Amino acid sequence: QVQLVESGGGLVQAGGSLRLSCAASGSIYSINAMGWYRQAPGKQRELVASITTGSLAKYTDSVKGRFTISIDYAKNTVSLQMNSLKPEDTAVYYCNAVLRERFVSAAYEYWGQGTQVTVSS
Repeated sequence: QVQLVESGGGLVQAGGSLRLSCAASGSIYSINAMGWYRQAPGKQRELVASITTGSLAKYTDSVKGRFTISIDYAKNTVSLQMNSLKPEDTAVYYCNAVLRERFVSAAYEYWGQGTQVTVSS
């Protein structure tokens, strides 16, 4: 069974940095893409950044130039380096992966449990 385990959230002052990591474990055959979503109170979950096979990265406009996503395919781990954090970045951040398990013909989407990021002003 595939699991995504996140780490690295916490409380930081505006202008500070945090690094989120997410490790995928289980019987994984291949990873199509991994990414990070976030959900602030009263708001819909939104895509923050994603990275696909070939390391093609995409970012939502509000984090461009501040956040960097990276992936280590050997370790099935995706990381999000967040710099110049702003109070509006406060949210629960969720790891997401589209991957294929061994002996399964199709790729499916998986989610982590979420990690809280709080940026104080």
